Amino acid sequence: GRRWAQFKGGEMPDVPVHDLAFQTRDHDLAIATHGRGIWIIDDLTPLRALNDQAMATPLTLLPSRPAQQRIEANGGWSNGDASFVGDNPADGAVISYYQPQRHLIGKLKIEVLDASGKVLDTLPASKRPGINRVVWTMRAPPPHAPPAAQIAFNSTQGPRLIPGVYTVRVTSGPTVLTAPLTITLDRRVTFDLKARQAQFDAAMRVSRLFGRETALVARINAVRQGADARAASLPDGDPLQAKLRDLSAKADVLRKEIVATKEGGAITGEERLREHTDQLYGAIQSYEGEPASYQIIRIAVLENQLKDIAGRFDRLAAADLAARNADLVAHKLPPIAPPPPDSDTDGPGGGGGGGSPEALHGFVFSLHPNFATKAAAEKD
Repeated sequence: GRRWAQFKGGEMPDVPVHDLAFQTRDHDLAIATHGRGIWIIDDLTPLRALNDQAMATPLTLLPSRPAQQRIEANGGWSNGDASFVGDNPADGAVISYYQPQRHLIGKLKIEVLDASGKVLDTLPASKRPGINRVVWTMRAPPPHAPPAAQIAFNSTQGPRLIPGVYTVRVTSGPTVLTAPLTITLDRRVTFDLKARQAQFDAAMRVSRLFGRETALVARINAVRQGADARAASLPDGDPLQAKLRDLSAKADVLRKEIVATKEGGAITGEERLREHTDQLYGAIQSYEGEPASYQIIRIAVLENQLKDIAGRFDRLAAADLAARNADLVAHKLPPIAPPPPDSDTDGPGGGGGGGSPEALHGFVFSLHPNFATKAAAEKD
């Protein structure tokens, strides 16, 4: 207790502190103040590691407690302005680092890697001096859903990764620091890691189905739009014009079996393969234990439906599209060339349908040298 530094903790007032309670399991500190209630500092681990050596180093990656994947739940109600409710801890893995001065030169980058060394996510890094905290969502990228009349709400969020040991890597110019990041299950859950693995595998299987739907819709749209554009360039009455419009209509029939197209979205009640996929994805994501057997069967059903549509498109491409391309070449017009089947990856995307929201990777907090907590969502 020979050296002290002022701790403000965001909106914490200048008020007498009558008691301190250390929660050893989670490394939290509860502060009892005079007439103002209880204040909680989540995870003292980074503060305890902030010694003279760390404060004299240009960049230090500080340890944090294991990140717990808490049970997800929805609900709640409006408390009004007379209810005293504290904020929950950040819903993610907190990564802490210290820099004595503001980062000025070069890019400051934070990455999360899996056990094989693959980069899973890149997070925004605050350049402010002091202790900075970045929250990682512990999720895989969201599926790439095809565009439709409404957003596929469930697909806007990727599945939560399997608990285990990951690696945090912070890069500042030539300086590269790494540290382990441990993820654990919620202590209250009744399922084990094997069940979580089964749930994750099922969610990723549906995510890949979304990707294949997106790729097929892109090929169908290339035929539709290509045929419409070339038909519009021909003079009225040209026999090829009607043939191209017929090709576009046949392709559109296939598209409407994959995605909903009626304006009004959910109000219309129109549900197609993509909407059924999104419902299944949301159902699997709603419980992180082992998925039900009917859900696994449902995945196979939807996969077979898409396979059937893809086969019909291939036959359309081999017959009608090939014939129309021959006609276009004869008219000295460019043929219609849809992308190849593997042109779309099953990587990150969004909900589709008029633009998807950007993935929110994390929230950044900064603890300055005087320990005053401030929001620090800075952009490079």
